[in-house]
Amino acid sequence: MDIEFSSSDLQALCEQQRLMTKQLGDKFSPDWISPPGETILDLLEEHGWKQTELAKRTGYTTKHISLLINGKAPITEDTAIKLERVVGSTAHFWLAREAQYREGLVRVTERDSLKVVADWLKELPLKEMITFGWIRAFADKGEQVAECLRFFGVATVDLWRKEYGEPLAAFRSSDKFDKHAGSVAAWLRQGERSAATLKTEPYERSAFKEALGALRTLTREPDPDIFIPKLIEACAKTGVAVVVEPAPKGCPASGATLWLSQDKALLMLNLRHKTNDHFWFSFFHEAGHLLRHGKRLRFIEMEGALSNEHEEEANEFARDWLIPPHYSRSLAAMQKSEVAINALADQLGIAPGIIVGRLQNEGLLRWDSRLNKSLKVRYEWRHAA
Repeated sequence: MDIEFSSSDLQALCEQQRLMTKQLGDKFSPDWISPPGETILDLLEEHGWKQTELAKRTGYTTKHISLLINGKAPITEDTAIKLERVVGSTAHFWLAREAQYREGLVRVTERDSLKVVADWLKELPLKEMITFGWIRAFADKGEQVAECLRFFGVATVDLWRKEYGEPLAAFRSSDKFDKHAGSVAAWLRQGERSAATLKTEPYERSAFKEALGALRTLTREPDPDIFIPKLIEACAKTGVAVVVEPAPKGCPASGATLWLSQDKALLMLNLRHKTNDHFWFSFFHEAGHLLRHGKRLRFIEMEGALSNEHEEEANEFARDWLIPPHYSRSLAAMQKSEVAINALADQLGIAPGIIVGRLQNEGLLRWDSRLNKSLKVRYEWRHAA
């Protein structure tokens, strides 16, 4: 069974989990900057005055008026009040106009300086980040660097390396990760951003473990537009923010867990392997990390990464939670038919595709079995144009 997993549909169902890409303060930045003096000149023209007249009426020298008009002297609070009295508008307007101009100067300077580090963009999955709606596209390299820094919530590229590069160094277990660390960082950051919009109760370990029992049954629902919102809601009540985001090109991760605070955990998934057995095993695997391992640790499941004690424990947790250990003999002895697998799935209260995946993982069923098509549910992201 193939199901298109639409990111736009999921956004409609889980609106609070998705972040708007237009952030506060993200405005169009023109190449030109208009100093407040241009507005002063317009008003002088309306009054039919020359700069000498304005100097006489404000008590300033003609030199100072020239500096004001050319943006060389700032509009202070005192100047703003005088302009209010002499040429009109309000002191608030003049101070805001001055602040806007000074900010514009700084932004132009910063944009030019950011062009120097534009090679950093090559480390990021820029095309996918734009396609997924995580960031906006800019023709100017400096603006694009600034947009990506806003996305990661850091002021400079050096700070990005410290905040994201160094913590991820522990997961550099393969050449594949070394080449695409920026893709992993972008995926994790989007998870943090989405989780920040998701309201959760304070984390309660026993409540989360109890919720997992009910979530086994949810594996039988084939439609992600139905089960994803239910999964998110159930976990949010226990202090776990579940985020499902597509993996950008080059991201070898299939799941991750980390603690955003002492009371809130992030459990992040994607559709890297595209079938329901992989999706649900990944969910319960990550749940195992949260239940069995400390809050100081973060886990990222990497394709091709070497296994370790923590990963083995999480694998064991997911395996036994989905199909209890005392069914192991039944799996080995059962007839590998659609009818038999459906019957066992009904008995266990899980999706039959999960049993197919388990049989394949244990070498009891071929990976290219026809049961892949009849019993597994396959997902595909469909991104809005």
